[in-house]
Amino acid sequence: MDRTAFITGASRGIGKAIALKLAKEGWNIVIAAKSTHETPKLPGTIYSAAEEVSCYGTKVLPVVCNVALQDDIDRAVEKSLTEFGHLDALIHNAGALWWRDVVDTPMKRFDLVMNVNVRAGFALTAAFLPGMIQRNRGHIIMMSPPVDLAVIPGHIAYMISKFGMTMIVHGLAEELARSEVSATALWPKTMIESYATINYRLGDPSVWRKADILADATHEILQRPKETKGQALIDEDFLRSLGNTDFDQYKCVPEGQPALLDSAAMRAAKS
Repeated sequence: MDRTAFITGASRGIGKAIALKLAKEGWNIVIAAKSTHETPKLPGTIYSAAEEVSCYGTKVLPVVCNVALQDDIDRAVEKSLTEFGHLDALIHNAGALWWRDVVDTPMKRFDLVMNVNVRAGFALTAAFLPGMIQRNRGHIIMMSPPVDLAVIPGHIAYMISKFGMTMIVHGLAEELARSEVSATALWPKTMIESYATINYRLGDPSVWRKADILADATHEILQRPKETKGQALIDEDFLRSLGNTDFDQYKCVPEGQPALLDSAAMRAAKS
């Protein structure tokens, strides 16, 4: 059975790890990201990622998509549906990070996190949802956390945008209660190795986990649409609930101690 996933921010990091995992499991992949040229801080492009993913023998479509721009979203959606006819999964992984107080948040930065995180999640959902409803199948995954008021102070703009993504999931669970279409939010329990953690200097490899844990959790969610519908899941907790116990495999260094991604860690990282 042909299954196709549209993954934002899939040119590197967590998005690419998810693309590789799903391709390995036989999924066709749309790599939707804005990177067409490498930079020292952001290596990899949609084309280099597509080359890696294609090694698994499935179909791969790299599309230029700056999710902050509606025209880019419209073009990426059109190209994807023209190529594959339908989408079985939308995984909104692209994100803009800003961990600062309100007084240190310019409106330009506020608008960026809103556009990249919650607005893009809403726009992409609105674009792909009608086709999913018509086929009565499909899964929307937002890379966003369960609502936790403790993490808001010091990160208000960012958390508004991320909790907004989770609200899309919770709202869709009710709107799609009679449908087989599902929506789920997924968030890491610990710091994850990515170019966000690297470039923002959020710790070091000794406190990070590999992006593979999120890729594995994403794959498991897609196999359990009914059980995960409307849920906001934490990667480790979800995988443990399925009987997984080997989390050392996800350490970036064998002797590492992955740091919890909680309010204390977020406050420490912005100081």
